[in-house]
Amino acid sequence: MLRELAATHPDAHCELDFTTPLELAVATILSAQTTDVRVNEVTPKLFARYRTAADYASADRAELEELIHSTGFYRNKATSLIGLGSAVVERHDGVLPHTLEELVALPGIGRKTANVILGNAFGIPGITVDTHFGRLVRRWGWTAEEDPVKVEHAVGALVPRRDWTIVSHQVIFHGRRVCHSRKPACGACTLAADCPSYGAGPTDPAQAAALVKGPSRARLLRLVGAPDDTAPDDAAPDDADDPQLLDSGSDPVETAADVP
Repeated sequence: MLRELAATHPDAHCELDFTTPLELAVATILSAQTTDVRVNEVTPKLFARYRTAADYASADRAELEELIHSTGFYRNKATSLIGLGSAVVERHDGVLPHTLEELVALPGIGRKTANVILGNAFGIPGITVDTHFGRLVRRWGWTAEEDPVKVEHAVGALVPRRDWTIVSHQVIFHGRRVCHSRKPACGACTLAADCPSYGAGPTDPAQAAALVKGPSRARLLRLVGAPDDTAPDDAAPDDADDPQLLDSGSDPVETAADVP
């Protein structure tokens, strides 16, 4: 399945825009309970205004909240960003650390966010267990675990460490584009032959094709020989980052998959 997954999503990557580790940390905090697209609409102005950890530490709360308002839970997120900036300045001389232990000790950063930062900003392999990743690996029979940390360890034992980051992206891409939560596009899935959950969604190629989403939709349909003359079903479940599908945690800024 790993080979097929890699062939299906050669374009898999972190969909949050960033140029520095701090920017990725901020973007990942903002992405809780909203979409990467929405975050990418907000961050250009935010990153231009706040360039360093010290900038966030000394931020005017009202101004910061206004800039991030459209991402939702903006008060909690502002608290996390100001706290993050202060902690990085006080504990790490203004430089975001690059170990899991140090990252999860920072405000607003749990294990999922830390692995996103490690894998994509520092090149240190990490498995990102978000709502898509956990759903798909259970659907595929890679693990029956529900706890995100146990899922991370179980999948880490199956996947070579060097591939942890890219496999995380590939699984998440598949969850956003093909293997939706409520109605997976089984009849238009490249993994169908190996999937123990085949049939959880429509197996008719035309019906399944209408469920496939994303900028690579035409290529994904060509890979399985599904008809590409069917427009995407706008009424189909689009759970790319649907807040209703994200696991809830004690802090709405963090999903349950983002735990220390």
